[in-house]
Amino acid sequence: MFDAKKLLDQFLGSDMPVAGGSLRDRAGQAVQLAKDNPLKAGALAAVLFGTGTGREVAGAALKLGGLAAIAGLGYTAYKNYQAGQAPAASQDAVLSTPELLPPPADSGFATDRVSSDFALILVRAMISAARADGHIDDAERSRIIDRLTVSGLSSDATAFLNDELSSPIDLDAIVAAARTEEQRVELYTASRLAIEPKSRAERGYLDLLAGRLGLADALVDHIEATVSAAKVPA
Repeated sequence: MFDAKKLLDQFLGSDMPVAGGSLRDRAGQAVQLAKDNPLKAGALAAVLFGTGTGREVAGAALKLGGLAAIAGLGYTAYKNYQAGQAPAASQDAVLSTPELLPPPADSGFATDRVSSDFALILVRAMISAARADGHIDDAERSRIIDRLTVSGLSSDATAFLNDELSSPIDLDAIVAAARTEEQRVELYTASRLAIEPKSRAERGYLDLLAGRLGLADALVDHIEATVSAAKVPA
């Protein structure tokens, strides 16, 4: 069986360059590397979601890795929301910090508390969000699997992704897997990282997900601001 936490790292490109510059500068380097050679960049998102489809590639995961980036962004948004700050504070917190910091060990966002099962749910949530606009049809799925086959990804992980790309989206199962408020925040954060909601279908999916997760509108606004600050145009 493949390592779900490692798969998250590969999704968000923890192997990307991390030297010098601001978070946004390093995110820009990641985008270029993903465009030049996405299979060697370690960013499966570049393969699954594309860099030429009007979406954006996550830059906040460059140093921490996928799971820690999701947790770090979710924690930043949640902390500022609980403090009663405006959503702009979440955005400023990301833009003014040279690198994204992991959440405190005593918080509900601590990565060592995340099980492999929930890490897998986060992967499924990202894929479901990416499929919301119908971009990944049968022909695109076939192209994706062809690219994954030569990417060095394990056969188990490739089979899992193929199944997720071809099976009906099971939003009930995804939502039910988030049992704490922190997990619900992480699930929405991962989904929002996967896409830049420029279509009604994508925006509608995220709104539906937020509603099903029972997230307060103000909290969703904080997550939106935090993730937007950590992403750069493809």
